[in-house]
Amino acid sequence: MAKWTVERALTKVVKKLGILGYNKRRNIYGVNPLIISTSYILLTLLLANLARKLVERFIDESKQVVRDLLYEFIATLELCACCFELIIVADNWGVTAYAIFLVLLTIWWSTKWGNASACPYSPIEEILEGTRCLKDALYVIGVQVLAAFLTFRYIQVLWSLELVETHMDKAYEDCTADLQVDMISGAVIEATLTCFCRLASRILAETSWKYSHILDAVFGTLMVVAAFNFSGGYFNPALATSLKFGCTGNTFAEHVIVYWLGAFLGSAISVIIFNSNVVQQKIKSCKGELWHNQEINNASGFKEE
Repeated sequence: MAKWTVERALTKVVKKLGILGYNKRRNIYGVNPLIISTSYILLTLLLANLARKLVERFIDESKQVVRDLLYEFIATLELCACCFELIIVADNWGVTAYAIFLVLLTIWWSTKWGNASACPYSPIEEILEGTRCLKDALYVIGVQVLAAFLTFRYIQVLWSLELVETHMDKAYEDCTADLQVDMISGAVIEATLTCFCRLASRILAETSWKYSHILDAVFGTLMVVAAFNFSGGYFNPALATSLKFGCTGNTFAEHVIVYWLGAFLGSAISVIIFNSNVVQQKIKSCKGELWHNQEINNASGFKEE
């Protein structure tokens, strides 16, 4: 009797918290669909992290090129898989929930990906700056695109389980394009906000500020939200291709011009702006001020001791 009373009380608590209480015919054990979406994202992060550890353990350091390509493959698949689930989150719980997830995920990825970018314009930026050759860049982009196309096979397995109502029919449903403006406007939006995101990331990386990765994640998410109802706010050709290539509402040319050409153009412009004398001088000035303030704080702490 006491056990039954405790179980009943716990059931009431979890229902009030929104964990249970949903239609059991459409949601396994009446679980909140958001919990299943979160679980799928966490599963993806866990598997990707495990895959990175396996690469580190079994691929010799002498084969660094192979290692780097595998890391890119893993990061791209991880990114695209999580963002497929974020589509479910956005469709059912709104852009605010989507943004919260995206900020947290971006912060996590900034601590786990290392030199992997999961983004095709990153090796192109390195070509422009003379740190990578074209052949190596094409290898990286090829691996990223391969991972982007394979991602849906993974996510399709999860969705086909149809554990909750928000995943019903999603595994075999025809997708629709996110582009809500004309092709040129979409390309301009993707190019402009990609440029802003890349500039912010590069400048924040130069500051070596302790919380720069958090600010970078927040800024990037704000840019995504700003473009959400216009182009979808992808700012990553591999991600856009994984989620939206071939979807109803976009031609092949529109997809390539908006999500590939637009993003590449914005990225290239960010490289030019970042390496300009004006920006570099400003960065040096800011870094000097930060260093000076840090020295003052350290001196003050020493005196107090």
